[in-house]
Amino acid sequence: MGLALAVLAAVLSAIVPVAGASTRAGSGSGSVTVIVREHAGAGQGPERQVAALGGRVTRQLRIIDGFAGTLPAAAVERLRRAGGVRAVTVDAHLQPLDDEEGWDDEQDGDEHAASFDAAADLGSLANVTKMIGAQDLWDDGVTGRGVDVALVDTGVVPVTGLQGADKVVDGPDLSFESQAPTLGHLDTNGHGTHMAGIIAGRDTADDDDDDDSDDDEGGGTARFKGVAPDARLVSVKVGAASGATDVSQVIAAIDWVVAHRRDDGLNIRVLNLSFGTDGVQDYLLDPLTYAAEVAWRKGIVVVVAAGNRGPDANRLDNPAYDPRVLAVGATDPRATLSTDNDQVADFSSRGNPTRAADLVAPGKSLVGLRNPGSNVDLEHPLSVVADRFARGSGTSQAAAVTSGAVALLLQRRPALSPDQVKALLRSTAKPLDQADALGQGRGLLDIDKASSASVPSVLAATQPSPTATGLGSLEAARGSAHVLDGDVALLGEQDIFGTPWDGRMWSQNSWTGTSWSGGSWNGRMWSGDAWTSDSFSGRMWSGRMWSGRMWSGRMWSGRMWSGRMWSGRMWSADLYS
Repeated sequence: MGLALAVLAAVLSAIVPVAGASTRAGSGSGSVTVIVREHAGAGQGPERQVAALGGRVTRQLRIIDGFAGTLPAAAVERLRRAGGVRAVTVDAHLQPLDDEEGWDDEQDGDEHAASFDAAADLGSLANVTKMIGAQDLWDDGVTGRGVDVALVDTGVVPVTGLQGADKVVDGPDLSFESQAPTLGHLDTNGHGTHMAGIIAGRDTADDDDDDDSDDDEGGGTARFKGVAPDARLVSVKVGAASGATDVSQVIAAIDWVVAHRRDDGLNIRVLNLSFGTDGVQDYLLDPLTYAAEVAWRKGIVVVVAAGNRGPDANRLDNPAYDPRVLAVGATDPRATLSTDNDQVADFSSRGNPTRAADLVAPGKSLVGLRNPGSNVDLEHPLSVVADRFARGSGTSQAAAVTSGAVALLLQRRPALSPDQVKALLRSTAKPLDQADALGQGRGLLDIDKASSASVPSVLAATQPSPTATGLGSLEAARGSAHVLDGDVALLGEQDIFGTPWDGRMWSQNSWTGTSWSGGSWNGRMWSGDAWTSDSFSGRMWSGRMWSGRMWSGRMWSGRMWSGRMWSGRMWSADLYS
């Protein structure tokens, strides 16, 4: 617990507004506190520019490739235009917004929401869990207990709502930040923590001494609950602060989840994949879809975001376009708690008649746990709600809601196969009269109805789609998204270490659970091979130093990674609002 909390505390202290620095940018007088993010290779240029403009640097923030400082308010715009500066964020004072909905990034002002009414806010987990029937299961004692949900994402930090001796188990850190002692396993982007809170966040009774009741039921500032508040999370970090990651890292992460799903007391029954690529390779050949299918066939329900490419996208993201996995689109509540007028969110990918989303779940402006000082936090300051929460939109959030719901279903009915889970969820989803037929799939998730519906036989639930082989191209799986080292992109049939990709050998090893050998994957050392007990969750997959050079021939540096994301609209959090 010590390391993770210490890093978080350092970031928190770095972004607290400086006493007396109360003037906002644009006022023309006084000083403001700013967070400056730098471009790769900027060197000391931005720091020198701050000094030249009459300001000073107060703290380095390596976690986001930047620094905190103070600056004359009138100089903020000049700093934003300075060479080497990626972004300048001004710390704002908190005050309530006039807009009841709190759609922060859509506000005309520059301040985030200081107050939060969970009952009135349609994006609160209190209302989301009502919409999908989760609270009815809570009343029956079904809270996800005993079910582990693997989260392959950008890591998790132990903010309030994700603390506790057995709330988060750290798997390996396979991200480009894994070799930084202060960043290992921790979420520097903000996406992973947001997903974790939606899936299984839970405030303990000690988190608020003034209110020990459960009246807030998932969204209030006093007691926060995710969809499956007693499920356990297994975090496998693959994304860095900018979200940068390669398909090979995610495939390695899925392989690790499958190989270790029952190790050392684990019971991984759900895998949440809140991202995708725009690769269009046939799913029967694609390595990423194959990895997801292996997890499915080994008994793990793989929940995948459909994609955020909107109604014009004629296919879902990879791996959501694989017909075997559970692909989830997002709904927009249209300003009412009733689901009668719900529509498919504008950003949600529709797919095509051959492969569309299986169902939809709430995904518009969901209020989840905030990761202070993360990339999302600094780039979207108006997404902050009541200090400890952040508001985000996307099929990522809808997938997280669904993963939590599946954990509830599997606690009540632990013998279900993934095919049976999918059949139940599809057959009990609520058709939405006001939503387009293609985008909504079978309709809105109703986990209470699914928990009591007749279970189809294994034979009846078995999906007829041909199984993938994984023998296709790793490069094609990337689509248009590539990580960069300076100006050099990772291209071709090689992983992040430059190791040649042998799809035939890997696919065999993935199926037999032997793609990982100790801490080695694809023939190279990626991570450690033993559990330790010094993380905030009580368990951590201990890391070993990586050796070798990257594909460009230069040694890895935590400041060299560009912000090229999977789809450009997933981990980059463009839809945070």
